[in-house]
Amino acid sequence: MRTAGIVICGAGIVGLTLARELVRRGHSDILILDKEPDIGRHASGRNSGVLHSGVYYSPGSLRAKSCLEGNRLMREYCREHGLPIKENGKVIVTRTEAELPALLELHRRATENGALVELIDERALAEIEPLARTVGQALRVPQTAVVDPKAILAQLRRELTDSGKVQFLFMARFTGRPGPRQAETTAGRVSYGFFINAAGAHCDRVAHAFGVGRNYRLVPFKGIYRKLSGPRADLVHGSIYPVPDIRNPFLGVHFTRGVHDDVYLGPTAIPAFGRENYGILTGVDGEAPSILWRDTVLFAKNPKFRAVALEEPRKYFFRHFFNDARKLVKELDPADVVPTHKAGIRPQLVDLGTHELVMDFLVERDRESLHVLNAISPAFTSSLFFARMLADEHLERPGEPAAKGL
Repeated sequence: MRTAGIVICGAGIVGLTLARELVRRGHSDILILDKEPDIGRHASGRNSGVLHSGVYYSPGSLRAKSCLEGNRLMREYCREHGLPIKENGKVIVTRTEAELPALLELHRRATENGALVELIDERALAEIEPLARTVGQALRVPQTAVVDPKAILAQLRRELTDSGKVQFLFMARFTGRPGPRQAETTAGRVSYGFFINAAGAHCDRVAHAFGVGRNYRLVPFKGIYRKLSGPRADLVHGSIYPVPDIRNPFLGVHFTRGVHDDVYLGPTAIPAFGRENYGILTGVDGEAPSILWRDTVLFAKNPKFRAVALEEPRKYFFRHFFNDARKLVKELDPADVVPTHKAGIRPQLVDLGTHELVMDFLVERDRESLHVLNAISPAFTSSLFFARMLADEHLERPGEPAAKGL
């Protein structure tokens, strides 16, 4: 049996940054488990690479508290280690006059959260993003940046390995908790002093093994992308986002110029049938019937989910995806939009009691474990600061996790 002072389940951005923070605070016996052969194989390595800047999140929420400072820390991390970063900003545009009140609400939220934002007119928008169109006003968000998520993950792994205080155990899927301070994995049994669940799309399963978070289940949403090619791609300087429906945690199909100068369109938010259902059938497993049942219940009881479930699957078809993207720009030709294999899964938590999508990060703990649930966007942006928040609240002294909760 392997032993460690602290075991972290999940080698994505939350698990890696939390391990880094613990090392900085004096912890020296950390084991990171992951069911894959390498780090960041799912949401952390498949996202758009956008560093968000606190626009969308309800003031006072964990997402709001951690996003801006996380943005700053991640920028500094990239500069310190020579990692790719483009600080090219973002605009949020309105497609109809009816979206103007929601745009003003985003401006209010962003201002209250401390973000640097500016309401601009159509003329100013044309100078910033020549291809973008808006009705009346748009919101300029200069603190938004783009990074290479895989490069950041790789640097974190090097840093943790070089510390000599962190080990990795890959191909080790968590399968259960056979006894106090023990975890069963496909690579054998592990004993620990404290267990941290940063398992992303499988966080609810791990939490339930500890008797934690039983009232929550995960519902996966698939994000598919396409790519902008040809001369119109040169007219996208940063990111062009629509005004989202702020009742749901999805931001809508948008244009983003990445650090390697590819311009992507997406992602969608299509209800998926598996936690790793990246293709049509790829990743669909024996859990599909129960996921379909959860979707059916949500469809019946949650009008906001019902709107997503009726609209988003249509974007599998090029015409509907294209028509959605075309509303954000002055001109777009079908030949400009080409396929790509890029796809991701948003592991969205649902409260079974209220049938609502959980809109914030969720953290629960017991005496021997801490569970990071619902690490949805902006989890990558927030991660370095979020790790500090978790350590402050739960892991204050080396070798002696704090007993209090959030």
